[in-house]
Amino acid sequence: MELKSSISANTSQPYDDQAFEQLFKAHFKALHAYALALLKDEDTAEEIVQTMFLKFWEKRELLNIQTSVKAYLYKCVYHDSLNFLKHEKIKTKYQDFASYTMNSHHEPASSKAEMTELEYQIGKALNELPEQCRTIFQMSRFEELKYREIAEQLGLSVKTIENQMGKALRIMRLKLADFLSLILLGLMYYRDFFN
Repeated sequence: MELKSSISANTSQPYDDQAFEQLFKAHFKALHAYALALLKDEDTAEEIVQTMFLKFWEKRELLNIQTSVKAYLYKCVYHDSLNFLKHEKIKTKYQDFASYTMNSHHEPASSKAEMTELEYQIGKALNELPEQCRTIFQMSRFEELKYREIAEQLGLSVKTIENQMGKALRIMRLKLADFLSLILLGLMYYRDFFN
């Protein structure tokens, strides 16, 4: 059904109420089914189609439809549905971000104090390592170099690097035994967040 043709046949006033009502009745169900297929939610699909018809009515005098009215309505529902889905995606991302931010800002003071103490103990344990052992540990863990790369830079064998790393890890594990639970909790927290 063409809105313009039905109106011009019935009245001299463009886009009258009766023609609009006919247009709504003729296309609402099909457009609702189309929106439902896109959105997978009956209420949202109904709202999208009703809002589209409302905008259509409000802007009826400005519209310059080059195709059929039916094609125009389907195109409007398609774009409105996609915009709704994009907006929902952004809302979800923002809610996740806000939730994460609120949780990290509202950490209890005791947790922050424990993390500060852990950082201090890690630094202290690191400084107590023998010099060569500490250098190799830092190159491996902080600069993320492979054993072969460390061996080449220091002029040592890969086996020496492996032995020094084993020694560094044993010493660090002993010195940080009291904080092992905090380290594990920290690792679990970051793994959950990044997955």
